[in-house]
Amino acid sequence: MSKDITIKRGLSIRLIGGAEEVISDAPRSRTFVIRPADFHLITPRMVIKEGAKVKVGDTIFHSKDHEEMKFVAPFSGTLTKIERGARRVILNLHFDVDETDEYVDFGSLDAKTASADQIKAKLLESGCWPFIMQRPYHVIANPESTPRDIFISAFTSAPISNNYNFSLRGKEKELQTAIDALSKFTTGSIHVGMEKGVASPFDSIQGIKRYSVSGPHPAGNVGTQMNAIAPVNKGEIVWTVNAQDLVIIGELLLTGKYNPERIVALTGSSVKKPKYYKTRIGAEVSTFVYDSGLNEENVRVISGDVLTGTKIALDKHLGAYDTTVTIIPEGDDYEFFGWNKPVFDKISTSRALTFSWLFPKKEYDLTTNTNGEHRAFVMTGGYEKVFPLDIYPMQILKACMVEDLDDMENLGMYEVAPEDFALTEFVCVSKQPHQEIIRKGLDLMIKEIG
Repeated sequence: MSKDITIKRGLSIRLIGGAEEVISDAPRSRTFVIRPADFHLITPRMVIKEGAKVKVGDTIFHSKDHEEMKFVAPFSGTLTKIERGARRVILNLHFDVDETDEYVDFGSLDAKTASADQIKAKLLESGCWPFIMQRPYHVIANPESTPRDIFISAFTSAPISNNYNFSLRGKEKELQTAIDALSKFTTGSIHVGMEKGVASPFDSIQGIKRYSVSGPHPAGNVGTQMNAIAPVNKGEIVWTVNAQDLVIIGELLLTGKYNPERIVALTGSSVKKPKYYKTRIGAEVSTFVYDSGLNEENVRVISGDVLTGTKIALDKHLGAYDTTVTIIPEGDDYEFFGWNKPVFDKISTSRALTFSWLFPKKEYDLTTNTNGEHRAFVMTGGYEKVFPLDIYPMQILKACMVEDLDDMENLGMYEVAPEDFALTEFVCVSKQPHQEIIRKGLDLMIKEIG
């Protein structure tokens, strides 16, 4: 029996270019790239050198702070280049991919009978531990911590993003195995938010507390569901896991094989045939983009969704945690007197010369144009309309900007992540980088408070 959660504040952004529910195999990637920056605040310590060959699951580097936490290869290949930046910080690890893959055998493990220590050792050794995130701070979970609860969102509400109800279909066995394993780590509950009225692969999963969630975006964000179910207080730790990453964890325990497969939704109005592709973490995005084709040349490629994703070049690679690639027109053109005429083709929460509120079901073909310049914060009350958490968004942003740790604590920084502020950034008339501000605030708290 599930409990109902209704999210009232938010904004559903309807865009053209949603992925057709068809899965194709992406052409095999010729190269793969691992970006240590994808694993926030992890300082990598390399265990292989340029020219070394790796199998799928071989350790590439481990965390300097937790040597048992390993990061492994998603393909068989050869390390061709270690790209470094200032102070020799590792930016990218470039690999050439072999024609066929060889896999490291980590050995299977019965999640129901194994102890928490046995499961933890298996996840750390195989490179699956980085899929487990923690709050506060939205970083990879400390292996030495014990979570109060574990939260999973079984659906996404971000614009034209991956539909987990489709992409996880047929993976119930792997999901159940992962849930059985994670349940050993907490004395609390595993909370799963599911889209109300829609069949889900989690319908048959045992050992979880189900919540039927409805409402506009960010209803699908795990932070939104967490705030409605059991917010994080000072001194508490909770874990979160992406639904697709549960499949990788489950398959590892069932087969002993690390299989970093991604069912990626290729979406956006610039894509000729938006659909789903089966690929892997770190694969070339161009392998499946060229397979679908583009409607135009001047485009923005985003690894992730349009609100929280990262801009990449077409010849770059899929991020470690991304399950969507979005391609929309580049917004480098400007409208003459665009600020002083009625607007019918853009989304706005304001009713001043804008009319999107009259057409709530309309789908829009938006570009990346910000329609304005960066300026000081303007008090409009617009953030509160789209921010469903029981937190004051303007005040917490300002506390982060002035590095006021006391206010940051009191205002609820322990339970937020940058993605929770994606909508306030979208509607911000001041064009402030809200997600970046929150990330810097969280990093400051880690440094000063721990």
